[in-house]
Amino acid sequence: MGIRSLLSEPLALFIIKQQQDWIARSIEVQHKWMKKLVKKAENTQFGKDHFFRDIHSYDDFKEAVPVSDYEDLKEYIARIKTGENDILWPGKPLYFAKTSGTTSGTKYIPISTDSISNHIDSARNAILSYVAETGKSGFLDKKLIFLSGSPVLTETGGVLTGRLSGISNHHVPAYLRANQMPSYETNCIEDWETKLDKIIDETLDQPMSLISGIPPWVQMYFDKITERTGKKIKDVFPDFSLFIYGGVNFEPYRAKLFESIGKRIDSIELYPASEGFFAYQDSQKEEGMLLLLNTGIFYEFIPIEHFFDENPRRLSIGEVEVGRNYAVIVNNNAGLWGYSLGDTIKFVSTNPYRILVTGRIKHFISAFGEHVIGEEIENALRYAMERHPEVEVTEFTVAPMVNSDQGGLPYHEWLVEFGNPPRDNDRFIQDIDDRLTELNIYYKDLIKGNILRRLELVPLRKNAFIDYMRANGKLGGQNKVPRLSNDRKIADELIKINKS
Repeated sequence: MGIRSLLSEPLALFIIKQQQDWIARSIEVQHKWMKKLVKKAENTQFGKDHFFRDIHSYDDFKEAVPVSDYEDLKEYIARIKTGENDILWPGKPLYFAKTSGTTSGTKYIPISTDSISNHIDSARNAILSYVAETGKSGFLDKKLIFLSGSPVLTETGGVLTGRLSGISNHHVPAYLRANQMPSYETNCIEDWETKLDKIIDETLDQPMSLISGIPPWVQMYFDKITERTGKKIKDVFPDFSLFIYGGVNFEPYRAKLFESIGKRIDSIELYPASEGFFAYQDSQKEEGMLLLLNTGIFYEFIPIEHFFDENPRRLSIGEVEVGRNYAVIVNNNAGLWGYSLGDTIKFVSTNPYRILVTGRIKHFISAFGEHVIGEEIENALRYAMERHPEVEVTEFTVAPMVNSDQGGLPYHEWLVEFGNPPRDNDRFIQDIDDRLTELNIYYKDLIKGNILRRLELVPLRKNAFIDYMRANGKLGGQNKVPRLSNDRKIADELIKINKS
């Protein structure tokens, strides 16, 4: 046993003891964070504008702080970008995490000296929770690869600016740096394909034990290794024993990833974002991820069916229910207030509070009033794949088809890139459709009422999604294709690429 694995075990037990303490006081801990955040920010511009001095309860907080998005905070952030202090949070941000928006264009999310520990310590604690539960720590003595964005930072109004994964790269603990791959120089390469080839050059002969990244980009890494060596990943990296991922639902990728690896290995799911590190899988035995309630974030939740109401009811952690879908609202120690993440989550447990990420508020299909969400789409696909075990799905997205060339009733069009297609395509489609009608009563009614017809599936050629991402300048890193859309912008471009 090496020094890293040896030292990780007592540290893991210490972290678990701390974790158990705040879990036992979850509601109290969240209330204290609300008061602490408000008190510290009362003399900021936002605090003055929203009368933070008069907030004494959660009801006061809801009255003073509206639900917002980036557009609502944009004027405050613009002032920070010009060099002003004490705008959303005392002082100046430590970093801006740069993200791609849709309506807002590029977004600059503040990360403060107070909030950086949420990002860094939470990633560490996810690994230590795994060590504490399983007793496995030997992987820490071998090589660890993190497939991420470039760590090169620029400046915006005197604030260091870059992608979250690149910022995090500057905070990898010293005791892990000697094990970390790829090299800093390789990580700085902007072109994803060039970078990936260089990563393979550096890692191919190394004792890789942990691989971390978004599943589709890890799959691309595996595919290129297999093309180069003709071997399964387990034969290239016999020490590979832990996969860490986040950003997308793992299930559609699971079968193909494990087939590429050639064996089952443990995995840890994370829920990080530029706005905060919200949850991680703390157990290999329990469903869901532990919601992190003691890291500088005060959470609120809005039932998704009421999210677009004029004055939707906002709930604190003690008011949520298992099994319901909620929009997540965060208030954090970097100066985000009433900030809607755009994500939807579902609680699978309230003791402790564990969640599943179920989709995006804006990523849905309701072109015909069906209100189909990402969780239902992924569940239906998983159902069909279980009944057709030969099927491997590389990537997919779903869009409405209102007016097809053939005429007739409208339908949902599934664009799927298969690693291995179904032997019985018609039965596979029917299984997806049957499951979707079970999951969504609106979809069922539209099918039964002959307003919609059964979905259609368009198989895409190999690398169609990669070519789509390349064409849009989003290949690699933390970028991903939405699972479903309410228009045909992505679908039409994919079909055009598929024919090229």
